[in-house]
Amino acid sequence: MGIVGFGYWRKRGAAWVMCVITACGLWGCGGKQSQKERTVNGFAFDTTYSITAFQGGSQEVLDDCISKCSEYERIFSRTSPDSEVYQVNEIEMLYGQFREEEAIREKRSEKNQLDFQIREDGSLACGISGELHDILERGLHYGKISQGAFDITIAPVSSLWDFKGEKKEAPRKEQIREAVGKVSYENISLEEGAVVFKEPGMALDLGGIAKGYIADALKEYLTEHGVESGIINLGGNILCIGKKPGGEPFRIGIQQPFADRNETVAAVQAEDLSVVSSGIYERYFQDGEDVLYHHILNPKTGYPYDNDLMAVTILSQKSVEGDGLSTTCFSMGLEKGMAFIDSLEGVEALFITRDEKLHQSRGWNAFLQK
Repeated sequence: MGIVGFGYWRKRGAAWVMCVITACGLWGCGGKQSQKERTVNGFAFDTTYSITAFQGGSQEVLDDCISKCSEYERIFSRTSPDSEVYQVNEIEMLYGQFREEEAIREKRSEKNQLDFQIREDGSLACGISGELHDILERGLHYGKISQGAFDITIAPVSSLWDFKGEKKEAPRKEQIREAVGKVSYENISLEEGAVVFKEPGMALDLGGIAKGYIADALKEYLTEHGVESGIINLGGNILCIGKKPGGEPFRIGIQQPFADRNETVAAVQAEDLSVVSSGIYERYFQDGEDVLYHHILNPKTGYPYDNDLMAVTILSQKSVEGDGLSTTCFSMGLEKGMAFIDSLEGVEALFITRDEKLHQSRGWNAFLQK
């Protein structure tokens, strides 16, 4: 039921960890830094990020990226009251309680001025921005191809799980059962300028796709403003801009399990590529001696996925694709996930299973650092 025995993940007192290496040395940036190299850092999307331009662009362009990250957080965040997603969720929650437009307008927060309408068929239509419409469209796509294993309406479930607070425990079964009944990507649809909820009490969570979408938008902005070589790192979501200044591909390392961050299990050569991982190592807690709960939740059960996988890394042109596919393939499991990846053009994957083995898609070897 999504509950994984902790013994699977522990060896010699250390947990299996797999993440994309972000140190400049492992990017293969070389020794002495170029005088044109510029980096900005910040915190958004509940994670730290860094954006580096090795060639081209200006400091002003990089500083603009910080503003853009803040703007995207004000659209996509599920937890910030200032964000558009938060306000859409608030209206949908109030719709579940009151079912009348006048009551919803009276009860919603002062910051929330989104347009909405309860239609004759009982559905709720809420006005949204073009950016939110675009990312919801992409999220619904991954919901369809995964047959609901990836679901952007999982917020009623994900909001129950706290992987950061001091009191770490699984939600009550009754809470999870009730929340799961409000989750289904099939019960929302998109119209021009609006998202339509067919059932009350639903809510959006874009955590499985937002960083990839934002990374692609930042890359487009940077390249339009002269950046020819760079790295966008949004909390482990890596997106390469071009090649290294010397003309070689960037080297992106994948961390060796049970080792420090400078030891890698593999390294890939990336030119204009995204490298995104999903796994149980990032957010989890242990309940008792043998039970581990992680943050990749099954929308159908409300509990963490309990399959043979520990992590999936996706190589793709678009980071939003890597974001969506890494979660989708993790939810599918090794056999179905690998078959799905091998059916796609321009996408490769590395799967790590509980027995500590690496499983590569057909074209993965072409990107391995020799």
